[in-house]
Amino acid sequence: MLFDPLKIRSLELRNRVVMAPLTRSRAVEANTPNALMAEYYAQRASVGLIIAEGTSPSPNGLGYARIPGLFNAQQVRGWRQVTDAVHARGARMVVQLMHTGRVSHVANLPAGAEVLAPTDATLPGEVHTDAQGMQPYSRPRAMTEGDIAHAVDEYAQAARLAVEAGFDGVEIHAANGYLIEQFLNANVNTRSDGYGGSAAGRNRFALEVVRAAAAAIGAGRVGIRLSPYGVFNATGAFPELEPQYLALVGELSRLGLLYLHVLDHSAMGAPQVPAEFKRKLRAAFDGPFILAGGFDAASAERALAARDADLIAFGRPVLANPDVVERMRRGAALNAPDMATFYTPGAAGYTDYPTLATA
Repeated sequence: MLFDPLKIRSLELRNRVVMAPLTRSRAVEANTPNALMAEYYAQRASVGLIIAEGTSPSPNGLGYARIPGLFNAQQVRGWRQVTDAVHARGARMVVQLMHTGRVSHVANLPAGAEVLAPTDATLPGEVHTDAQGMQPYSRPRAMTEGDIAHAVDEYAQAARLAVEAGFDGVEIHAANGYLIEQFLNANVNTRSDGYGGSAAGRNRFALEVVRAAAAAIGAGRVGIRLSPYGVFNATGAFPELEPQYLALVGELSRLGLLYLHVLDHSAMGAPQVPAEFKRKLRAAFDGPFILAGGFDAASAERALAARDADLIAFGRPVLANPDVVERMRRGAALNAPDMATFYTPGAAGYTDYPTLATA
């Protein structure tokens, strides 16, 4: 089943292999995609669907060094060369819209931008900056309702620009402790207004963002990624987690979205998302369902055969294997990823992984 074609909404996919969104930090000039990024994604276009790396809809969301944005004409032109290269090789491609929120340092932001979050609580730990090396995360400013409305508009505008740049849709990143999950997670969101204080309040920002993006480009072009039980960026489980997420997914299901993408971080040491809860999320969502987290070809086939998902997303196997689909078809060994080059600029550890033909 993994290599069988599938249609999701209006997108015809040649197989059920999804390239997961992977931050690679190669947008070295003004957070703008470039020819090297086009080569990287085109190399991996044997998959059915590519989800491009986390891309900020706002100058305020560029919390990491050299991550791409999608909020100006230069970035649209940069992304256009990427989508053209991918489409020429037969894959479909969406872009993940990721606002980092408090996962940020001011040294990584352009002039005039600021670190924003649901509250002014600083994220523990440090982040790399090209200008100053490792630095403690910057203290955010707590967003006003006006700031929230502006951020919702930024997501909608980024969705419009994504279509202009040739993407087949967008994925709203509501996982991994970035801005939307900062609102979703009760350990982070301590607001007492309409954007906090209850499950419905915590879900509100995510729903407003998704509805705005759907209104901008059509719900059938908008997916969303969730990571319940994740602990990345000081999130973690909380007492109301399962009913809150089920309520959120129930609301999302009514919109006719492109897909729901659920990430289980347990392969990287986080608590496992309970299998029964994954099944409840799938049942609550009337539409295509993607699972991600530690899959190989065999476990992906089992998940598809059990109807636990419609598509399976792979991260590091695709990062290190441009021809991952061919390798999985043959049962061939996979290249090991070089973690030292995950976030470094340049081609090394990016476009130079060998294929079966060149090994």
